[in-house]
Amino acid sequence: MAKRISLREFQESLSQRLTSAHRGEARRALLGVASGNDHWLLDLSDSGEVVPLPSLTSVPLTKPWFAGIANIRGTLYSVVDFSAFRGHEPTRRNANARLLLVGARHGINSALLVDRTLGLRSIDDLELIAGEGEKSAWAGEVRQDARGRKWTLLKLRDLLADSAFLDVSS
Repeated sequence: MAKRISLREFQESLSQRLTSAHRGEARRALLGVASGNDHWLLDLSDSGEVVPLPSLTSVPLTKPWFAGIANIRGTLYSVVDFSAFRGHEPTRRNANARLLLVGARHGINSALLVDRTLGLRSIDDLELIAGEGEKSAWAGEVRQDARGRKWTLLKLRDLLADSAFLDVSS
């Protein structure tokens, strides 16, 4: 259950963060997402928009991890099931599932289907764990939060340039 705070505490916290940002002390914020049993971090400057899962149009003769095409405000996005792409169980398509419109900033209309978003995380609150993580070029460093959960930094530019990610034909 989420921690409850008063409106006054929230306003004080927001005021402190805004003051820090004006002084150039802004901490690097990352978007946390769950994909399968794994937790991932995406740099906000790279990540793009998060939208609820719309209906997807399937595309024949594509790999099982290619979820289909989504129409978001008149723009078509290719949708990759991020869990299935990594060789895990397909993402459950329910009310928690989200699309991360990750490619628009890089000139590719691509989206990642994930189980849910987990809010913003500060890199300063996560401890670096050496020598762990996936062995893909797009899987960055692994960090651990105070509760012991491991988070892997997703390098979106590398993922979007990965030949396996780009080859959706079966």
